[in-house]
Amino acid sequence: MTPFRPLARAGLIAAALALTGQAAHAQEEGAAARSPDIGLAGSYLAARAAVISGDHAEAAEYFERALLSDPGNPTLIGNAVFANAALGRFDRAAALAEDMPADAQGQELVDLVRFVEWIRLDEMERAAAAMAEGYGAGPFVDGLASGWIALGEGDMTEAVRTFQSLADDRVLSQLGWLHLALAQAAVGDFERANEILSGDQIGPINQTERVIAARAEILVQLDRRGDALDLLDGFTQRVPDPALLELQARIGAGAEGPYAFVTDASEGLAEVFFTVAVALGNDVPSTLPLIYAQAATEIDPEHYDAAMLAATLLFEAEQNDLAAAAFETVPEGADQYVEAQMGRAEAIEEMGDIEAATAVLADLAAARPDLASVLAAYGDMLRRGEQCGMAIDAYTDALDLVDTTQPRYWFVYYARGICNHREDNWDAAEDDLRQALVLNPEQPQVLNYLGYSLVEQRRNLDEALDMIERAVAARPDSGYIVDSLGWVFYRLGRYDEAVEPMERAAELLPTDPIINDHLGDVYWMVGREREARFQWERALSFDPEPEEAERIRRKLDLGLDRVLQEEESVGETQ
Repeated sequence: MTPFRPLARAGLIAAALALTGQAAHAQEEGAAARSPDIGLAGSYLAARAAVISGDHAEAAEYFERALLSDPGNPTLIGNAVFANAALGRFDRAAALAEDMPADAQGQELVDLVRFVEWIRLDEMERAAAAMAEGYGAGPFVDGLASGWIALGEGDMTEAVRTFQSLADDRVLSQLGWLHLALAQAAVGDFERANEILSGDQIGPINQTERVIAARAEILVQLDRRGDALDLLDGFTQRVPDPALLELQARIGAGAEGPYAFVTDASEGLAEVFFTVAVALGNDVPSTLPLIYAQAATEIDPEHYDAAMLAATLLFEAEQNDLAAAAFETVPEGADQYVEAQMGRAEAIEEMGDIEAATAVLADLAAARPDLASVLAAYGDMLRRGEQCGMAIDAYTDALDLVDTTQPRYWFVYYARGICNHREDNWDAAEDDLRQALVLNPEQPQVLNYLGYSLVEQRRNLDEALDMIERAVAARPDSGYIVDSLGWVFYRLGRYDEAVEPMERAAELLPTDPIINDHLGDVYWMVGREREARFQWERALSFDPEPEEAERIRRKLDLGLDRVLQEEESVGETQ
């Protein structure tokens, strides 16, 4: 889910990068250089290794261990504060920040951590005073934050003036308008809020999942439940976001209560950190958006979109254990719960426990058999776990729930086709693959899979060649697809034409046993027998499947011509 799409803003990015540089990496003149203490040096080096690998938990642990040997070291303090903030431990980060020398680098991060803690503790006056003195959370947060603090003080006029000034800024326009709309809704002016979010007055505003959810709740308050449902239906038809589907079902059932999207200054400040985190997107190191997302959940523990963003950023950084734990913080009953469980399963799978991951999705599919996205994800997990029979059932159940003429369902047909093929049901597999191409005619994965399968069956070779050539045109750097092109030339007896694509495939995927085996076969057919044997030896060194390995050994012993003759004789007698 992308609740608020990244905005390109040079000033925002520059400020973010400056803050990231304050404590993301220990300086060259670090703690290890200052002390010969073995415990300090070991902890410091372990902490630096954790920073490099992105392991915030280990970084926090080892930087704090190093601080025991060298208390007051600003480099260690800054890094420990940074790691704890990335983990969402703002109380611990704030406690560590108390020991940061006033003249040391890294004060911006310390100011940010303190600011978050003051808001969490509802000490708004201290937060406002810090911003006034230039010690707030940073230039791209402080403007928005000051508007919400003014609202919390009962000065809506100042809040509107602040947000309007940001809305008039070319760089921060979208954020300014968004928070102005949310502030208007928070004080009950739902007409003005909807006017802003719809873009009717200001022009297009990013209609993301988060904005759609806010607008839907606002429309309900305006007694426009039908319009809210139309809005949600129009969006979910294109993007079947589980959280919006939950909101849609609740509004449709008449169960939506009082407006609860952002209702006060504290929730507004959490929204500031969240929207800035998403606005930064991929333009800065992922740890800073993570810290902002964690700040949002620190201020408002029920900001589950922020929890989802933090979990997603951890997953993308390959911190799968932390990601799984973060996804699990979204409770059952929250609109984001289904998506969180799907993310949790994916993180568990990446940790190497596909059985546990499958169990998570099995439970979710049993609880929510009405959600095609859940059933499709369950099917994907079963397929990756080589349980294709059950995966076919899950995919079929998913397709039974949706309008199968919509192009986005090509992948479900493709995945079910793969499973049918693995279950030796080629007729069903071909039907699925061809239906996937009806929905997405130039999809290179499907073109390659179906084309290669036809080649292996030595059927419709001209059609297979056309499919694979289209796939290569779309993905010229895919070794597997380029290999298919070489192989179809081989099957057509056009051996000279097969050499170039097969050599290119081996360059793209030099350690793939099948591609090296194929290249050996092509070399043999053009009379390059020494090179063919070399490629077959290479293929054996890359641990092919036992049956393939045995065939390669026979080719090395007898030559390809003899092996093909034997296989043809066996085929004729069967």
